[in-house]
Amino acid sequence: MKALSALIMSMTLLGGSAAASTVFTETEWQDYLSAYVSPEGRVIDTANGGISHSESQGYGLILSALADDRASFERIWSFTSTELLVRDDGLAAWRWEPEASPHITDINNATDGDMLIAYGLILASRAWSEQSYLDLALPIVQTIGETMLVTADGLPVILPGAEGFDRDAGEGGPVLNPSYWIYETFPVFAEVSPTINWQGVSDAGLEILRRARQTTAGVPADWVQLEDGRQKPAEDFPPEFGYNGIRVPLYLMRAGLDAEAIRAFRKNAGSFGMGKVDVVSGQMLEPIGEPGYRLIVAAMDCVLDGKPVPQDLRSLSATSYYAATLQLLLLDHLRRNSPACLVEAGS
Repeated sequence: MKALSALIMSMTLLGGSAAASTVFTETEWQDYLSAYVSPEGRVIDTANGGISHSESQGYGLILSALADDRASFERIWSFTSTELLVRDDGLAAWRWEPEASPHITDINNATDGDMLIAYGLILASRAWSEQSYLDLALPIVQTIGETMLVTADGLPVILPGAEGFDRDAGEGGPVLNPSYWIYETFPVFAEVSPTINWQGVSDAGLEILRRARQTTAGVPADWVQLEDGRQKPAEDFPPEFGYNGIRVPLYLMRAGLDAEAIRAFRKNAGSFGMGKVDVVSGQMLEPIGEPGYRLIVAAMDCVLDGKPVPQDLRSLSATSYYAATLQLLLLDHLRRNSPACLVEAGS
């Protein structure tokens, strides 16, 4: 365990970031905490009825480690561990509602939330040389690998949750969500849980995106199924690319992966921002235009074509929990790894 801990402490995590040296301004981080994190450590989804979920708590852990704010990390972890980690398998219940009694209104897990929580703990173990965080992360990673990975059309894929998604071949196979592939986590998980084929899982996510590029829309629906070498919108789900899928290019950029996949997402982004797309017709249904989402488009322009990010997107705009979270994750990546994207050409 000591050798493993030393390895993790020396790894480069989160797209090359050095977690103990924050790139967030004090104003940005305090604005985020004030808007979305309660005193007891609940990360609040302000556009979704003020609920909290395993995803929001996981993002909060990651951002706190990136901000080098151990006090905030500890209170977010305290809420997460006591309020959400109540399942028998050690994964997190995904939905917590402040006005409900009991507060947990869906005990099912959301695997991306579990992945984010584990990753935040591993990042914190590196940032503050704290073995206990790594010890907490390991069983979560192992349980994900042993229980949330299934085979679909010959590929090792991520089941979105323990209940409701694992359909048999007669029903088109498992229902998948391409945005649950958080690509930067897989090399880290492979180090701490080497018995699981995390590289194969990563490759399967890229294969889903490759298959999507052959379709009319060029990008996958938020919920898909795999069959006979193809991907298609999942039965009983809207055939739409939307708020789930907008983070896929962010995850690709943070992991330094697959420019062709990123280009497909840029092609389907409107001039104002990402949008909800009917993947059958390729028609834009509605713009998704908060600053955090527009930054994803601007970052793609820089990664693909060298175009600097517009000035108004170079700092946090705390408009809603999800948009602000994605904006901070991408600002972290750009400031650390692509600072030329955040300066005017020729300056």
